[in-house]
Amino acid sequence: MNLLPGAEQLEIITAAGEFLAERMPVERIRANRHAEAPIPGSVWRECAELGLLTLGLDEEFGGSGRPLDDEALLFVELGKRLAPGPFLAGTLGARVAARSGDDALAQRIGSGVAVVALAVLRGDGDVRPARPIKGTFDLFEPAGASHALLVARSGAALLDIDSFGPLTSVAAADPGTRISSATVESAEPVYWLPVEDEWIWGRAMVLAAGYLAGLAAGAAGLATEHAKTREQFGKPIGVHQAIKHACVDMEIAAEATQAQTFFAAIAVASGRADALLQVLSAATVAGSAAVDNAAAGIHVFGGMGYTFENDMHLYLKRAHVFRHLFGEPTDVLAELLAQDRAQ
Repeated sequence: MNLLPGAEQLEIITAAGEFLAERMPVERIRANRHAEAPIPGSVWRECAELGLLTLGLDEEFGGSGRPLDDEALLFVELGKRLAPGPFLAGTLGARVAARSGDDALAQRIGSGVAVVALAVLRGDGDVRPARPIKGTFDLFEPAGASHALLVARSGAALLDIDSFGPLTSVAAADPGTRISSATVESAEPVYWLPVEDEWIWGRAMVLAAGYLAGLAAGAAGLATEHAKTREQFGKPIGVHQAIKHACVDMEIAAEATQAQTFFAAIAVASGRADALLQVLSAATVAGSAAVDNAAAGIHVFGGMGYTFENDMHLYLKRAHVFRHLFGEPTDVLAELLAQDRAQ
């Protein structure tokens, strides 16, 4: 199976990368770290106009109708560029609305007019079909959101943001992420999409793995470029084996992660019998590669790698955020090891 991107896919990613570099440069993460939202609403709507939220949405709902592996490729690019904002919640939220029959809401989300926050259950709670939703949740990027997306193994739900009541702001280690906490006693979802209708949890895991793969690749590229240009005693530091081997290991990890993520996307889209195994594998290797590459990159930069002005710590902090979204890494690994082919 050829997992290399085709010409049309590369064209899509190139356009997205150029836009992100121009309108959402990494340095703005630090500059906007005290703002209510990580990116202005006008820029978010520009992202939507470019189709960054609707690449995989059917054309009848205003999307491009591209396959899941194209969406995964886009999220790799988002990770490389450290793009902040509710891309994951918006992409999946528009799909849930469309699959639930609300064309208008799907188009509003896809156009950037309606913003969707991601709600992640923390601790005990009840998220099941035909029952009120309750529990304590972390809401990612709630500023200006009209709805919240909750993704569970049993399905996915879109809830009115007001269902969560007062939100308590949580200080996030990542300056490009906004988190609030809320406890819900009982809330009825606006829409509930059961797993029998579509495996949103699998798609969410693949896209999160894609973003993590992009973080791993971005960290590897940043460290390698520094190793080429940073000189000590008249020579680039990359000539030393300790640095050279570290950069090679980072690049190999990033490439392997992307390959596994793309294969997981294909497995989910085609309904392969081993789709769960591939998704769990992608989540595991992507999370490890993103964290390990960013940590190794900090060492490659030396003393300046520990400063706030250096970009590498942003990759590490964002990796920790995405690694814990839809399942704790230890739980994901345990389930992966329990799969038949992993014995």
